[in-house]
Amino acid sequence: KLGGARVERSRKVVNDLLTDVFNQILILEERNLTEHDAVDVTMTEIHVIEAIRKCEPATMGTVSKRLMITMGTLTTSVNRLVEKGYVTRKRDVNDRRVVLLDLTEKGQKVFEIHEEFHEELVNAALKDLEFREDLVQALESIYRFFKKLQEKHQ
Repeated sequence: KLGGARVERSRKVVNDLLTDVFNQILILEERNLTEHDAVDVTMTEIHVIEAIRKCEPATMGTVSKRLMITMGTLTTSVNRLVEKGYVTRKRDVNDRRVVLLDLTEKGQKVFEIHEEFHEELVNAALKDLEFREDLVQALESIYRFFKKLQEKHQ
C-alpha cells in the first residue's frame, strides 16, 4: 500500500513538472522574441520556421509530418509567414505537385534568435547539475516514450 502511494506521488510530480516546464519554456520563448523585436511572430509560426529550417527537403509534406499537423493547418501558417516575409514557397521543378519551403533572410534571423534561446536555456539548465548523464538518460527515456506515442498516432 505504501509503495502505491509513493508511485502515485511520483506520477503527480512528473505530470506537474512536465506541464509546468513546457508552459514556462513557451512563456520564456515568447518573452525572448519580444526582446528581439520579433513581435509579429507567434510561437506556432516560430515552430513552423524551425521545422522548415530543420527538414531536408523542406516540403509541405515533410514539415507537416515533423510538426504532426495537417497540411491545411500548415498552409494557414505558411500563408501568414509568406505575407510577413519570413518564408518563400515555390514548386519543385522536377515534380510540380511538391511545394518547397525556404526561409528568407528575415526568417533565418528569427530562427537564429530561437536557436540561441534554446542553447542558453540548455546551458543554464545543465550549469549546476552534478548528475548530467542521469538527466540526459531520463530525458532520452521520456523522448522515446513520446516518440512511440507519436508513431502510434500517425
